[in-house]
Amino acid sequence: MIPFLDLKAVNKQYRDALIEAATRVIDSGWYITGSELETFEQNFAQYCGVKHCIGVANGLEALTLTLKAWMLLGKLQQGDEVIVPANTYIASILAISSNHLTPVLVEPDPVTYNLCPTNTQAAITDKTKAILPVHLYGQLADMTQIMEIAKQHDLLVLEDAAQAHGASIDGVRAGSLGDAAGFSFYPGKNLGALGDAGAVTTNDNELAETLRALRNYGSHEKYKNIFQGTNSRLDEIQAAMLSVKLDHLDDEIAQRRQIAKAYLEGINNPALTLPEAYGESHVWHLFVVRCEKRDKLQQYLADNGVQTLIHYPIAPHKQQAYAEWNDLSYPVTESIHQQVLSLPMSPVLDMSDVKKVIELCNAYQP
Repeated sequence: MIPFLDLKAVNKQYRDALIEAATRVIDSGWYITGSELETFEQNFAQYCGVKHCIGVANGLEALTLTLKAWMLLGKLQQGDEVIVPANTYIASILAISSNHLTPVLVEPDPVTYNLCPTNTQAAITDKTKAILPVHLYGQLADMTQIMEIAKQHDLLVLEDAAQAHGASIDGVRAGSLGDAAGFSFYPGKNLGALGDAGAVTTNDNELAETLRALRNYGSHEKYKNIFQGTNSRLDEIQAAMLSVKLDHLDDEIAQRRQIAKAYLEGINNPALTLPEAYGESHVWHLFVVRCEKRDKLQQYLADNGVQTLIHYPIAPHKQQAYAEWNDLSYPVTESIHQQVLSLPMSPVLDMSDVKKVIELCNAYQP
């Protein structure tokens, strides 16, 4: 079976360095908010081109705490509207609603699957206070237009960069394009920890200081709590793991781009719609095709030894968690969720396996 993503093989490349990093943390006797976290935060901030990186427990917390911090700073208040693509993973929306803000779902661009600037502009009301663009599958949203819209209407912009570590426009990387950005380091991400982990990046000093308190029970100084915070800290071992892997991120992105190039040039079956590629703005966290008979294609590939995944089978507005939206219609979003299929993609995927996937895709008969 050609695996969708072989994490064991991905991390085996750095096994010795990861063991050395873990040993260093174990022997230090310091496991929370220490030098390993500080080092990773400095290095990732520099990588993204921002002043601040604040490590948190996971990607959802990165988004949730940023919105909460803006509320504490008086930049948002309960009931404010936040524009978000309707076809995102539910975490993007959970971060909004858990802060008692109002998610406003908009249809994505049907070509890139990212937040559509035209639909964003049309959705703005006097209650709109923020935009949450999602760099889906590893491709940057049209941040130039989105930031222009935000400036025109005095809106905050929070990038959901959970899938886009290293993606860039004109040399400017994800994490530095909006007012702040939330990253996930879930193990399957392009920059993945060996457990849950996340971070916020920003150039805003006040936001950064607020987030550092919020992640630590609302406290900068032990037993002195200035906010009603939470426990959402990126621990020392995960920070050390991420520091090891950050050094190799660009090389892994290059390998992903090589695989994507092979798919794009090799797959020519008209039953499959291939993704659009936009240079450095795409880091190919996922290589997603569309097929009207998606389930049949997935079964065919599985029968021939290829593992695929669906990102994501159920649109957020069709989830039980948001039952109040279940009768709403977002046809572009719904067609995406019904048709997308993610082919194998990883920096350790052998090119002979890539060739086999291409051959099978071309031989598929709907």
